[in-house]
Amino acid sequence: MFKNNLRAFNVTHNQTVSYLTRRFREVGIRPATRHGQNFLVDINLQKLLVASAELEPRDVVLEVGTGTGSLTTMMAEQAGAVVTIEIDRHLYELASEELIDCPNVTMLLHDALKNKNHFDDRVIEAVRAQMSAVPDARFKLVANLPFNVATPVLSNLLSCPVVPSTMTATIQKELADRIVARPSTKDYNALSIWMQSQSHTEIVRVLAPSVFWPRPKVASAIIHVTVDMEKQSRISNPTYWHHFVRAMFFHRRKFFRSVVLAAFKKHLDKQQVDALMAQHAFGPTTRAEELDVPTMFAFCESVRKAAPDWSL
Repeated sequence: MFKNNLRAFNVTHNQTVSYLTRRFREVGIRPATRHGQNFLVDINLQKLLVASAELEPRDVVLEVGTGTGSLTTMMAEQAGAVVTIEIDRHLYELASEELIDCPNVTMLLHDALKNKNHFDDRVIEAVRAQMSAVPDARFKLVANLPFNVATPVLSNLLSCPVVPSTMTATIQKELADRIVARPSTKDYNALSIWMQSQSHTEIVRVLAPSVFWPRPKVASAIIHVTVDMEKQSRISNPTYWHHFVRAMFFHRRKFFRSVVLAAFKKHLDKQQVDALMAQHAFGPTTRAEELDVPTMFAFCESVRKAAPDWSL
């Protein structure tokens, strides 16, 4: 459970709809839909997002999507350092004005992602540099994530050279539902398994579209992910595991045997697949969505021994 210490934050401005529309009008810009820009305009929910991360002076925070710098300012008051990335030059300039008196904030102007599977090296380098300057540093993600990068940001951080201890973010509710989903539910998929195999996940609060500007067409949620280093240590080949869980859900409605045969057709024959299925007591009508995380991981390890050179 969270402390939910919603003490007063000394923010430089209250990020309301009126404030944002005025500032955007002053500089002659509009929110860019291509960058997934939806600003959280409920001050209490901004505070809840930051409070849920339980920041301390030893924390180095990564924020993807600086926006106008409202959340950044809140976090800078509590964390040892904040590395914040903004892809939009106009917003970067606006936020620079708001953050000018925050010496522990490092601002970056570029895409946080190198591609859909990897973070930009400059982001990781900036985080490492700040961690080296903070005693007993601990890395955390806290962000109102742009909708169009929420999935790759959360999933890729688990396999970065520096892994956060926690990730606290606003994301689409449907994405949050998938991250916390349990087997045999409609939302359970490869992302559910990938995230839960390495962390503990929780939805803190569901958010209505009305708390954002511009209003998105779907509900959102604050999600809190606590990375479990013991769980991570069991995964000796994260790349193989990541590719495996994605492959197992390529054809969600097919029986599991057919999915495995299709994914490993150049590496395993039918006899080998049937032997592996029997080893794990999977029946002919078993489907991927029925398998919990430990069961899927155990099967992956058996497959990896039989087909170590396989990749997507």
